[in-house]
Amino acid sequence: MIALPLLMVVSGVYYWVTGGRYIDTDDAYVHQDRVTVMPQVSGQIAKVDVAENQQVKAGQVLFTIDDKPFRNTVEQAKANLESARLQVEKLKAAYGQAVVDVKTDQDALATAQTTYDRQAKLLKNGVTSRSDYDSAQLGLQKAQGNLASAQQSVLGAKAALAGNPNIKTDDHPLVLQAQAALDAAKLDLAHTVVTASEPGIVSQTSMLQVGQYITPSTSVMTIVEAGSSWVEANYKETDLTHMRDGQPVTVTFDTYPDREFKGTVGSIGAGTGSEFSLLPAQNATGNWVKVVQRVPVRIHLTNEDALPPLRAGMSADVTVDTGQIRGFPDFAQPVTKPLGLDAMLADYAGVSTGHDAVATASGATMQDQEGAAAATLNP
Repeated sequence: MIALPLLMVVSGVYYWVTGGRYIDTDDAYVHQDRVTVMPQVSGQIAKVDVAENQQVKAGQVLFTIDDKPFRNTVEQAKANLESARLQVEKLKAAYGQAVVDVKTDQDALATAQTTYDRQAKLLKNGVTSRSDYDSAQLGLQKAQGNLASAQQSVLGAKAALAGNPNIKTDDHPLVLQAQAALDAAKLDLAHTVVTASEPGIVSQTSMLQVGQYITPSTSVMTIVEAGSSWVEANYKETDLTHMRDGQPVTVTFDTYPDREFKGTVGSIGAGTGSEFSLLPAQNATGNWVKVVQRVPVRIHLTNEDALPPLRAGMSADVTVDTGQIRGFPDFAQPVTKPLGLDAMLADYAGVSTGHDAVATASGATMQDQEGAAAATLNP
């Protein structure tokens, strides 16, 4: 009558103090990278080259858009490019003509200046009439005006050649602009053939039909990268006390219930799920009820090449080995600590106790505070 209850009490105490090492949850799901396929040009679907759930490679054609309008645009851009080159040649010819006109007007000005000087001398000697002198003066003024106009024409023709009369035809801004338009037309033509950016499995291809008109930035299918998988486990915030990156993990999938897979804690989320929701909960209300929050923990699976086929969204059970046990409660520490029961228990289990972790964290905090104080006193 005494031994059985005593045995049950001892067993219960042992189970409790040695517990807390393994933290498990079934709120875990498989995640895989996904690429949303969106066309970059508008047009009608000419051909769909993949089927639903088909495995594709990087660069494999998914579907094509009718390219006739884009080919016409390319031909038009080519014609505009040749026209721009011809226009640049005309500008060069106009510059050459303007230079010749300046030379002609300079000669005409020299002749008009000579005539004017002669008429001025003859008028002074009373040999010529005043009207002949005025005609010579007017001719000189016209020659000066023609020369100034010709010089301005040279400056305008030079400016039309980007300030460089010897510029290459293909370096002229008009030609560069036409070349850019041609390159853009060729790029749009290339975008009529949509290929897979990453290897994976195509999904939602039923949304795409031959003859359907699609526009840019419209999702038409999805590629799931099945080669890289991870598990996102949503742990309660109260389970994260001793959880750290790199701790070993055991994972079982509902699809493969008789197999266990190994992994490690890759990272712990920066916030709870409610913090990143579209409409975060407003807790500053009168009817607030405290609810234990969950934090996403990413689990990296080891030996991914040896894993069976996984699909995004599969359910999983995740167990993390924190390497720490509860140990004796605080009210028993005055008795268990002098007797060394905590250390004996930890050595027997091959792990550390929660009190050791708290003590280590407290010691580290005190050292940080002492270091900060020393730095303040001795800058």
